[in-house]
Amino acid sequence: MTSDDTIGPVGLDSDARHWSLHRWFASSATLSVPQAAGPVAFSLVALSLTGDPSQGAAIMVAMTLAQVLGAIPITRLGKSWSTARFLRLLIGIRTVALLAVALLAAYGASIGWLIACATIAGSVNGAAFGYLRSLLNALTPASRLPRALGISATLNEVTFVLAPVMASGLGVISPVFAIFAIAILGALPALLVPDVGPAHLPDAPQGAGSVLSPSIALWLACAAAGGATVAAVEIGAVALALSFGYQPALAIIFTVPLCLASVTGGVWVSFRNRKSSRTAVVAQLAVMVLGVGLIACEVSVMTTVIGAVLVGGVLAPLGTHYSLVLDTLAPPHRRAEVFALLRTANAVGVISAGIALTVLPLPTALATVTGLMLAATLAVGAERLRAPAKET
Repeated sequence: MTSDDTIGPVGLDSDARHWSLHRWFASSATLSVPQAAGPVAFSLVALSLTGDPSQGAAIMVAMTLAQVLGAIPITRLGKSWSTARFLRLLIGIRTVALLAVALLAAYGASIGWLIACATIAGSVNGAAFGYLRSLLNALTPASRLPRALGISATLNEVTFVLAPVMASGLGVISPVFAIFAIAILGALPALLVPDVGPAHLPDAPQGAGSVLSPSIALWLACAAAGGATVAAVEIGAVALALSFGYQPALAIIFTVPLCLASVTGGVWVSFRNRKSSRTAVVAQLAVMVLGVGLIACEVSVMTTVIGAVLVGGVLAPLGTHYSLVLDTLAPPHRRAEVFALLRTANAVGVISAGIALTVLPLPTALATVTGLMLAATLAVGAERLRAPAKET
């Protein structure tokens, strides 16, 4: 066993570092609970208050838009804070805002008040992810980052599978109780996150420019296109089921294979524990293009399911690669900002897919998303040909 395996980047012994890393995994998995369970929980609350579950989508859209707008400004506010301490503050703000949503719903407040509180809750999501991801560098050596990110991706997919089920089950008892439960579960990272890493973000060097260099922008664009692809399948699953003559409830025949394939991809990344080459990444992006292309064609249920499996299978490997590459490209004093942008890029993709599915016919919307994914793939392929020796 090498010294790198015995003593972590923060000087902890092996047992302490492993315990801290496990706490980080738990924090990462529970941080996403409000976003994963929110669509179902907010729809149930809106149904109980107004009789119209679509009002729940308005709450979720406000939460997501606030994340996009707040990611960088709020991340920069924490530059002089302890990384873990500022993360706890952000999670505390989100928890209070979500508890306010539950309280207001319990007293029959208007949807506008719920949207306002959800906006506050969402505004800190991107920054919280950025700070949590930046802590991982202090808990594991670079040689083990792919494995850690693969485990995190797997747990994240499990969260997105189980959290909506939990929200549905608790919503049968009380929609307000469902909101309360996701607020409490979403608060767990404040208790679990290990207090390691730098006391504060490094100071910016003289002449430090924009965080959006062309290389960083390329991978953020890929993350946005991937987010749009996955969202198109998940949001459009009901419409896909109807287009094949099935009941809406059978939308799960498309979403469950996608999620299971994504979990499998995360497990594969964890066992492999190696950064993908640029050629492999281009191939994975091409697989995602093929997958969403099969879905857009709507040839048959089987080909659509195969498309969903292809999309899900490369989701974790690609997400891990984006995180590793951005970790290398980001200046140390901007690392949390770049990771916040990574989560925000994914959110932009989700919003874009939602808008496309709302204003365009299903085949056109899916073709549009396929085009976005193809453009991202060609951009990475062109960069690979331009600099064949460069692996980032």
